[in-house]
Amino acid sequence: MNRLSRSLLLALTTTALTVTAPALAKQPAAKPAPVSELVAAVDIPYEEFTLDNGLKVLVHTDRKAPIVAVSIWYGVGSAHEPEGKTGYAHLFEHIMFNGSENAPGDYFDPLRQIGATDLNGTTWLDRTNYFQTVPTSALDVALFLESDRMGHLLGAVTQEKLDNQIGVVSNEKRQGDNQPYGLVGYRQTELLFPEAHPYGHDTIGSLADLEAASLDDMRQWFTDHYGPNNSILVLAGDIDVATARAKVNKWFGAIPSGKAIEKLDPALPTLEAPVYEVMKDKVATTRIYRNWVVPGLNDPEYTPLDVGMTVLGGLASSRLDNIMVREEKNAVAVSAFVIPFVHGSLVNIQVDVKPSEDADAVAKRLDEIVADFIANGPTADEVQRVATRDAAARIAGLEQVGGFSGKAVALAEGKLYSDDPEFYKKELQRLASTTPESVTAAMQKWLTRPVVGIRVVPGEREAYQEVGAGQGARTGVLTAPAFYTQDGQAGTVTAADRSALPPVGEIPNVDFPDVETATLSNGIKVYFAHRDAVPMTWVTLSFNAGTSADSAEKLGLQNFVTGVLPEGTTSLSSVEIAEQQERLGANISIGGGRDRTDVDLSTVNPNLDAALDLMADIVKNPAFNADDIERIRVQQLTAIDREESDPLSIASNLLPPLVFGTAHPYGRGLSGNGTKETVSTITRSDLSAFHQQWMHPAKATIFAAGDISQQELVDKLELRFGRWKGSGKAAPAKNFDAAIPEAEGRIIVVHRPNSPQSMILAGQVLPYKGSDDLLTLNAANEILGGNFLSRINMDLRETKGWSYGTRNTVLRGEDRVLYTMRAPVQTNQTGPAVAAIDAQVRDFLGESGVTPAELERTVNGNVRQLPGQFERTPSILGQMQGDVMFGRPSDYAETVADRYQALTVADVNAAMADAVDPEKFTWVIVGDVDKIKSQLDALGMPVEYRGYEASDTAVNSEGSSDDSADNGE
Repeated sequence: MNRLSRSLLLALTTTALTVTAPALAKQPAAKPAPVSELVAAVDIPYEEFTLDNGLKVLVHTDRKAPIVAVSIWYGVGSAHEPEGKTGYAHLFEHIMFNGSENAPGDYFDPLRQIGATDLNGTTWLDRTNYFQTVPTSALDVALFLESDRMGHLLGAVTQEKLDNQIGVVSNEKRQGDNQPYGLVGYRQTELLFPEAHPYGHDTIGSLADLEAASLDDMRQWFTDHYGPNNSILVLAGDIDVATARAKVNKWFGAIPSGKAIEKLDPALPTLEAPVYEVMKDKVATTRIYRNWVVPGLNDPEYTPLDVGMTVLGGLASSRLDNIMVREEKNAVAVSAFVIPFVHGSLVNIQVDVKPSEDADAVAKRLDEIVADFIANGPTADEVQRVATRDAAARIAGLEQVGGFSGKAVALAEGKLYSDDPEFYKKELQRLASTTPESVTAAMQKWLTRPVVGIRVVPGEREAYQEVGAGQGARTGVLTAPAFYTQDGQAGTVTAADRSALPPVGEIPNVDFPDVETATLSNGIKVYFAHRDAVPMTWVTLSFNAGTSADSAEKLGLQNFVTGVLPEGTTSLSSVEIAEQQERLGANISIGGGRDRTDVDLSTVNPNLDAALDLMADIVKNPAFNADDIERIRVQQLTAIDREESDPLSIASNLLPPLVFGTAHPYGRGLSGNGTKETVSTITRSDLSAFHQQWMHPAKATIFAAGDISQQELVDKLELRFGRWKGSGKAAPAKNFDAAIPEAEGRIIVVHRPNSPQSMILAGQVLPYKGSDDLLTLNAANEILGGNFLSRINMDLRETKGWSYGTRNTVLRGEDRVLYTMRAPVQTNQTGPAVAAIDAQVRDFLGESGVTPAELERTVNGNVRQLPGQFERTPSILGQMQGDVMFGRPSDYAETVADRYQALTVADVNAAMADAVDPEKFTWVIVGDVDKIKSQLDALGMPVEYRGYEASDTAVNSEGSSDDSADNGE
């Protein structure tokens, strides 16, 4: 029997199992499965048909859950935009979510009603795509919506919608530009590609082009590019080709063909000479880039180039990591990769220089290492490790039908880019046959050409070139109901009835896998769920620790420990640990949140024994070598520096101590990295003590799922962890008794000069713990600010056009719950945005509570999404961990539907009213005080300015918040 064949297992039961120290002899570690065996396991069977209008349809059947992924790909991206029309493809991605002739209003509304998961749309150089995974009985709704925006869009496109979405795109651009190194991409494009090349401008495009566009321009752009003959539809999941053919023909068959799309065939650009530039930015450390344009993804030389860059800087054991980070310690982070496109791919090599190092010397050393690697190439073992890692990742991807990386995506990309839905197989076969010689030859051919070298150094940016903002209100109404027609052959199918959305059939409740329990000899509890979609196993060793276990004097200790653990055991170096994972196709990651410290393993089943051996060695036998400690210390200090230049990090690290108080275990920055002062004083003894006391078997729980029987897995766990006693005593329980300060309404402003946006983060501690029943509060929050359709997001993004997106969060944990409201907004609307958010909260708690329509959408969405919510094993494990932490039964997920369906408007209104007090929000705002101070002073709230050297830095302004809110409308 092939070792990758799925086992035939008996159904799981709910009986608990106790292991009593069986006499298990440790077996010799198995050799890793050969790459050819892993590649053979990757298969996505499909059937294909084409409608008379040219729509190409791919169907993959996967019956593991009653869901279907709907993924539609248009062969239009920013590469197809002529001069003067840049940004059109990206703008239409937005507009096509804003309603069509027969489905007015935002598309997220009906998709939420049917419980869609994994839904989004994206635009890049070569394509635009839309995707959602829906319950099988709601498939007709998804097909109605996708076909309506393909064939019946233009009557719903108005100048008001265009103006509004230009405003949203403006804020999307600001949000990206506002990040450290956020302006580099523009310059890379300008230097690498001629202006006339299809890739010679960024996908977000020119906002000046968009502002200058007429409604007729935009309509013509859509007519020319979004016909069914330029589209690929993939249906993957609980469906067969006969059903798919009937449904697709019904909804798409009557849409007429569009114009034939001209094929692009640009020459691959090569620079005449190397180009080197220096940029300034508010960054923690100098970053050095090296870039080339190389052949596109269909060229046979793309694969060896990709392997070469992965060996150079994509593996944990990469050349750059080993030399620059581990050995010479002149860099804190390195990477090298190839981004594949159709008409040329981008090689990107980057190095973050260690603070205090000479950047010129580091750049010279980088170029020496790259030149040597190009000349001499990789080893056979390095190439093999890349192939094994990538094949294992592909196997893991087979578990998901849709989303960003599931089976539908693999089929669609192959068909669109390579005219072959099974191109993923060719990629893997090329990968398995790649040799060191082919890698070396490809690199010598393509990476000895002139390079673009950009260096970003710490300093103040030049003054930001502000972009215009959209005007007009969100419409979402049917303005010109007319059947969409265009030049070309009309369809021969009778048009479907589009007078109303199709009905949604019965959706079964989620069948959450049975959770079996066992106890190892030393008392470690094991929770297991059987999953057989892919031949893999996932194991999480979870310790009751987290950043809340850090003392006030040692903030950042947990993150420091988790950073050092994979750097060496008493028998393996960090390089050996990394190489072993790569050979096994395993992934072992160590991290944690506020309440737990987790060691996660995922691996293909043939390599499970060896992967568990490696995991156990890392957990039980850390070396804590002085050299590794100092290297990780520098990396963590640099991460802290980086956070101090990132607006969201600044706000999310400042808010918790303000609302919890510094004495509370939750009263520290959410990143968990601590401060420079505390991290600088952490010793080897501190690291060892945390490991011994907090990562102790007495504080451990194991969660596992995969294609294996419970008994077989428990035997394997017993062998590695059952006799583990730990060193010394476990730490006592965490103390959450510290008093939380009385909440008060105030604004704390952190000055960040030349910020194109202001980051707003408000929060207050709620009178609940994570173990309390928060389902009704979560429902209320979803309506107020918790998802795309929430009142706050729709107001600030879709109506006002001030933000790319906002989000309110109920952050639950072991102890008290934190409620936050986050909104990155354009600088000139900072004060009005605060007023608008405040007004939304007060209205919700006052006369404008939950409407029946909002409640219906929330209930339907949460109930109907359940089958798709637990499609992937990591989601199952996350639910299992949450159930244990919060004291819920193991079948809690199966009880959720009935509880949502029992909710009333009064229940939801009361939940938010009991939890939130609008007078007690602490607001943290990160932005350019010179531009926002007058706006904030007008709000009538106490304001404290930090990092702003002016004579009036601490202000308690008196003003009318009502007037300010009115101004913002």
